[in-house]
Amino acid sequence: MKKFGTLLLTFCILFLILGILPIHGESAVYDQVLRLHVLADSDSDTDQKVKLQVRDAILEETKPLLSHCASRDEAEQILKENLDTLTAAAQNALREAGSSHTVTLELGEEEYPTRTYEHCAFPSGKYLSLRVRIGSGEGKNWWCVLFPPMCLSAASAQSSEDAFISVGFTDEQYRVITETQDPTYTVRFKLLEVFEKHLGQDSSEISN
Repeated sequence: MKKFGTLLLTFCILFLILGILPIHGESAVYDQVLRLHVLADSDSDTDQKVKLQVRDAILEETKPLLSHCASRDEAEQILKENLDTLTAAAQNALREAGSSHTVTLELGEEEYPTRTYEHCAFPSGKYLSLRVRIGSGEGKNWWCVLFPPMCLSAASAQSSEDAFISVGFTDEQYRVITETQDPTYTVRFKLLEVFEKHLGQDSSEISN
Protein backbone atom coordinates (compact mmCIF):
# COMPACT_ATOMS: atom_id res chain seq x y z
CA MET A 1 0.00 0.00 0.00
CA LYS A 2 2.88 2.33 0.85
CA LYS A 3 4.49 1.59 -2.52
CA PHE A 4 1.23 2.36 -4.27
CA GLY A 5 0.98 5.68 -2.43
CA THR A 6 4.55 6.60 -3.40
CA LEU A 7 3.89 5.70 -7.03
CA LEU A 8 0.66 7.70 -7.06
CA LEU A 9 2.45 10.73 -5.64
CA THR A 10 5.23 10.36 -8.21
CA PHE A 11 2.67 10.07 -10.99
CA CYS A 12 0.88 13.23 -9.84
CA ILE A 13 4.10 15.23 -9.65
CA LEU A 14 5.32 14.05 -13.03
CA PHE A 15 1.91 14.67 -14.58
CA LEU A 16 1.90 18.25 -13.33
CA ILE A 17 5.45 18.91 -14.48
CA LEU A 18 4.96 17.30 -17.89
CA GLY A 19 1.78 19.27 -18.33
CA ILE A 20 3.50 22.63 -17.97
CA LEU A 21 6.56 21.91 -20.04
CA PRO A 22 6.06 23.55 -23.44
CA ILE A 23 6.55 20.65 -25.80
CA HIS A 24 4.12 18.15 -27.22
CA GLY A 25 4.18 15.55 -29.98
CA GLU A 26 6.19 12.68 -28.55
CA SER A 27 3.49 10.24 -29.64
CA ALA A 28 3.93 11.36 -33.23
CA VAL A 29 7.64 10.58 -32.98
CA TYR A 30 6.87 7.03 -31.84
CA ASP A 31 4.26 6.58 -34.57
CA GLN A 32 6.30 7.90 -37.49
CA VAL A 33 9.78 6.49 -36.85
CA LEU A 34 11.15 3.02 -37.64
CA ARG A 35 14.41 2.04 -35.97
CA LEU A 36 17.15 -0.51 -36.59
CA HIS A 37 18.65 -2.51 -33.72
CA VAL A 38 21.60 -4.84 -34.32
CA LEU A 39 22.72 -7.05 -31.42
CA ALA A 40 26.14 -8.72 -31.44
CA ASP A 41 26.77 -12.21 -30.10
CA SER A 42 29.33 -10.92 -27.56
CA ASP A 43 31.58 -7.98 -26.72
CA SER A 44 34.67 -9.57 -28.25
CA ASP A 45 36.47 -7.52 -30.89
CA THR A 46 35.65 -10.15 -33.50
CA ASP A 47 31.92 -10.23 -32.74
CA GLN A 48 31.71 -6.46 -32.60
CA LYS A 49 33.37 -6.25 -36.01
CA VAL A 50 30.97 -8.87 -37.37
CA LYS A 51 28.05 -6.84 -35.99
CA LEU A 52 29.09 -3.85 -38.09
CA GLN A 53 29.51 -6.00 -41.19
CA VAL A 54 25.98 -7.36 -40.74
CA ARG A 55 24.73 -3.81 -40.14
CA ASP A 56 26.31 -2.64 -43.38
CA ALA A 57 24.74 -5.51 -45.31
CA ILE A 58 21.29 -4.69 -43.91
CA LEU A 59 21.66 -0.99 -44.73
CA GLU A 60 22.86 -1.79 -48.22
CA GLU A 61 19.63 -3.72 -48.82
CA THR A 62 17.25 -1.30 -47.09
CA LYS A 63 18.57 1.89 -48.69
CA PRO A 64 16.96 1.30 -52.12
CA LEU A 65 13.92 -0.40 -50.60
CA LEU A 66 13.00 2.56 -48.42
CA SER A 67 14.32 5.41 -50.57
CA HIS A 68 10.88 6.43 -51.87
CA CYS A 69 8.72 5.62 -48.86
CA ALA A 70 6.33 8.36 -47.82
CA SER A 71 5.28 6.94 -44.44
CA ARG A 72 6.35 4.55 -41.72
CA ASP A 73 3.46 2.23 -42.58
CA GLU A 74 4.76 1.96 -46.13
CA ALA A 75 8.29 1.31 -44.86
CA GLU A 76 6.97 -1.36 -42.49
CA GLN A 77 5.11 -3.16 -45.28
CA ILE A 78 8.16 -3.14 -47.55
CA LEU A 79 10.35 -4.57 -44.81
CA LYS A 80 7.81 -7.30 -44.05
CA GLU A 81 7.77 -8.28 -47.71
CA ASN A 82 11.58 -8.40 -47.83
CA LEU A 83 12.49 -10.01 -44.49
CA ASP A 84 13.77 -13.14 -46.25
CA THR A 85 15.99 -11.02 -48.52
CA LEU A 86 17.33 -9.06 -45.56
CA THR A 87 17.96 -12.25 -43.59
CA ALA A 88 19.85 -13.75 -46.52
CA ALA A 89 21.99 -10.59 -46.79
CA ALA A 90 22.82 -10.79 -43.08
CA GLN A 91 23.67 -14.50 -43.31
CA ASN A 92 25.89 -13.84 -46.32
CA ALA A 93 27.73 -11.12 -44.39
CA LEU A 94 28.34 -13.62 -41.58
CA ARG A 95 29.72 -16.20 -44.01
CA GLU A 96 32.02 -13.63 -45.61
CA ALA A 97 33.27 -12.69 -42.15
CA GLY A 98 34.01 -16.36 -41.41
CA SER A 99 31.45 -16.43 -38.62
CA SER A 100 29.45 -19.53 -37.70
CA HIS A 101 26.76 -17.54 -35.88
CA THR A 102 23.13 -17.61 -36.93
CA VAL A 103 21.08 -14.45 -37.36
CA THR A 104 17.39 -13.72 -36.87
CA LEU A 105 15.41 -10.67 -37.98
CA GLU A 106 12.17 -9.53 -36.37
CA LEU A 107 9.95 -6.55 -37.01
CA GLY A 108 7.97 -5.32 -34.02
CA GLU A 109 7.75 -2.87 -31.15
CA GLU A 110 10.80 -2.52 -28.96
CA GLU A 111 11.63 -0.37 -25.93
CA TYR A 112 14.38 2.21 -26.44
CA PRO A 113 16.11 4.55 -23.99
CA THR A 114 16.55 8.23 -24.77
CA ARG A 115 19.10 8.37 -27.57
CA THR A 116 21.04 11.39 -28.84
CA TYR A 117 22.45 11.61 -32.35
CA GLU A 118 24.49 14.39 -33.93
CA HIS A 119 21.62 16.72 -34.69
CA CYS A 120 18.67 15.28 -32.83
CA ALA A 121 17.53 13.04 -30.00
CA PHE A 122 14.64 10.65 -29.50
CA PRO A 123 12.66 10.23 -26.28
CA SER A 124 12.63 6.85 -24.59
CA GLY A 125 9.66 4.64 -25.38
CA LYS A 126 8.37 1.95 -27.70
CA TYR A 127 9.26 2.21 -31.37
CA LEU A 128 8.63 -0.03 -34.34
CA SER A 129 11.99 -1.69 -34.82
CA LEU A 130 13.82 -4.03 -37.17
CA ARG A 131 15.72 -6.17 -34.68
CA VAL A 132 18.74 -8.10 -35.98
CA ARG A 133 20.01 -10.65 -33.48
CA ILE A 134 23.37 -12.30 -34.13
CA GLY A 135 23.97 -15.53 -32.24
CA SER A 136 23.04 -15.07 -28.58
CA GLY A 137 22.55 -11.33 -28.99
CA GLU A 138 24.33 -10.76 -25.67
CA GLY A 139 26.93 -8.30 -26.95
CA LYS A 140 26.90 -4.53 -27.25
CA ASN A 141 24.27 -3.40 -29.69
CA TRP A 142 24.02 -0.74 -32.38
CA TRP A 143 20.95 1.23 -33.33
CA CYS A 144 19.85 4.06 -35.55
CA VAL A 145 16.80 5.51 -37.29
CA LEU A 146 16.01 3.44 -40.37
CA PHE A 147 13.02 5.53 -41.41
CA PRO A 148 13.22 8.44 -42.05
CA PRO A 149 16.64 7.39 -43.37
CA MET A 150 19.36 8.55 -40.97
CA CYS A 151 21.48 5.42 -40.57
CA LEU A 152 23.81 5.98 -43.48
CA SER A 153 24.92 9.43 -42.57
CA ALA A 154 26.60 11.88 -40.49
CA ALA A 155 23.73 13.90 -41.90
CA SER A 156 23.71 17.65 -41.61
CA ALA A 157 21.01 19.36 -39.59
CA GLN A 158 19.45 20.59 -42.83
CA SER A 159 19.34 17.15 -44.48
CA SER A 160 17.90 15.65 -41.29
CA GLU A 161 15.14 18.24 -41.26
CA ASP A 162 14.36 17.60 -44.93
CA ALA A 163 14.12 13.85 -44.26
CA PHE A 164 11.63 14.24 -41.41
CA ILE A 165 9.51 17.02 -42.91
CA SER A 166 9.25 15.10 -46.18
CA VAL A 167 7.52 12.17 -44.44
CA GLY A 168 4.93 14.24 -42.62
CA PHE A 169 6.55 15.62 -39.46
CA THR A 170 5.18 19.01 -38.52
CA ASP A 171 7.52 21.78 -37.40
CA GLU A 172 6.42 21.19 -33.80
CA GLN A 173 7.07 17.45 -34.03
CA TYR A 174 10.50 18.08 -35.52
CA ARG A 175 11.27 20.43 -32.64
CA VAL A 176 10.64 17.57 -30.23
CA ILE A 177 13.68 15.70 -31.54
CA THR A 178 15.97 18.63 -32.36
CA GLU A 179 15.65 21.19 -29.59
CA THR A 180 17.08 18.79 -27.06
CA GLN A 181 19.93 21.15 -26.18
CA ASP A 182 17.26 23.25 -24.50
CA PRO A 183 17.21 22.19 -20.80
CA THR A 184 13.40 22.06 -20.91
CA TYR A 185 13.46 19.35 -23.55
CA THR A 186 16.22 17.41 -21.83
CA VAL A 187 14.35 17.45 -18.52
CA ARG A 188 11.12 16.33 -20.15
CA PHE A 189 12.78 13.42 -21.92
CA LYS A 190 14.35 12.36 -18.63
CA LEU A 191 11.06 12.63 -16.75
CA LEU A 192 9.34 10.51 -19.37
CA GLU A 193 12.01 7.84 -18.96
CA VAL A 194 11.75 7.90 -15.13
CA PHE A 195 7.96 7.69 -15.31
CA GLU A 196 8.04 4.72 -17.70
CA LYS A 197 10.47 2.88 -15.39
CA HIS A 198 8.24 3.49 -12.36
CA LEU A 199 5.18 2.35 -14.29
CA GLY A 200 6.93 -0.80 -15.48
CA GLN A 201 8.09 -1.70 -11.96
CA ASP A 202 4.61 -1.19 -10.55
CA SER A 203 3.02 -3.35 -13.25
CA SER A 204 5.52 -6.11 -12.47
CA GLU A 205 4.73 -5.97 -8.75
CA ILE A 206 1.00 -6.16 -9.40
CA SER A 207 1.32 -9.13 -11.77
CA ASN A 208 3.37 -11.02 -9.21
